[in-house]
Amino acid sequence: MDGIVVTGRGIVSSVATGADNFFDALLNMQGGITDEGVAPCAEFDAETVMSAKEARRNDRFTQLAVGAADEAAAEAGLMGEVEPSRVGVIVGTGVGGLTTLQKECEVWLEGGDRAVSPLFVPMMMPNAAAGQVAMRLGAHGPGFSVASACATGAHAIGEAKRMIERDEVDVVVAGGTEAALVGLCLAAFRKMGALSREGVSRPFDVKRDGFVMGEGAAVLVLEREAHARARGAKILGRVTGYGASNDAFHITQPEENGRGAIEAMKAALRDADLSPSDVGYVNAHGTSTPFNDRIEAKAIKKVLGEDGPPVSSCKGAIGHTLGAAGAIEALACVEALRRGALPPTLGLEEVDPECEADHVAGAPREAPDLKVAMSNSFGFGGQNASLVLQAA
Repeated sequence: MDGIVVTGRGIVSSVATGADNFFDALLNMQGGITDEGVAPCAEFDAETVMSAKEARRNDRFTQLAVGAADEAAAEAGLMGEVEPSRVGVIVGTGVGGLTTLQKECEVWLEGGDRAVSPLFVPMMMPNAAAGQVAMRLGAHGPGFSVASACATGAHAIGEAKRMIERDEVDVVVAGGTEAALVGLCLAAFRKMGALSREGVSRPFDVKRDGFVMGEGAAVLVLEREAHARARGAKILGRVTGYGASNDAFHITQPEENGRGAIEAMKAALRDADLSPSDVGYVNAHGTSTPFNDRIEAKAIKKVLGEDGPPVSSCKGAIGHTLGAAGAIEALACVEALRRGALPPTLGLEEVDPECEADHVAGAPREAPDLKVAMSNSFGFGGQNASLVLQAA
């Protein structure tokens, strides 16, 4: 079968930069959340991937995306090996260039129209990251951004899968990026009551009280298997299932019965032509918010059974990276499949009785026979996406 395979990985996160370093950090139970209750990519320096001039001309969310995409493209060996018109780019973001937006608003209020940068819109627009990645790679196939809040990264990877299946391209560089650690955004989420008052991420824990904001980016190179084999690319994993749905219920709150999440997970399994019993691990959306974790846990049981597979959430370690989360967590699934190891949920000490599952907590878990993993992503606006990934 000529399926869709992963040939490149790239990530910038609060615990590490680089795919191997990132997963090592998760297995070593390292956390990227600071005492201030945020999870910045403190080690990332944009000038390691672009010139100082380029860095000034790109918002941080684009800088992070370029860092992740450069690593993924290098591992996949894209440069000079693939027909440019057959390479697509889908890099999404939940909120775009907020650093630029806040700065330019302050400049405008103080100095008026003449003080505003002519680069304001190109730096702020959500498709800036996708555009910059395409230019760096010389990718002339379809290129665009996806914006579906916290489901963005998963939607980008899922739509990339479909683009290849429709034979529009042979390769897609796909993922998500976010850099929303700015005062205005943090104030808004705090006012909404979404952020943890203690600045601690505790997915599925009885004491969870909201999420911790993180930043980061992750990119996967997806490719038609026959194309990858023909050019001798290393196959790292497979993307076999993608399902999407919409709650059509509330702009921020999921429906209590978890209908949207359930439909996305079922659709991903149908797309992969797998049964619930085939899933050996779930990387949950697991935001550490009271509503999400309870409803997602119910949805997982509804779809995968009362005695379902092991579950964990990366957000205990890196916080919630909004539009980047789905891509980061898909990459974590690729690594879990490659290494036969499951990362634990940091911050999970006492499981909420309403979130019962086979939680991986306290230590990583060996899973040498792992063949199938599922990654869930659910966003404001009621948008849901699930991915099924399989071992190479």
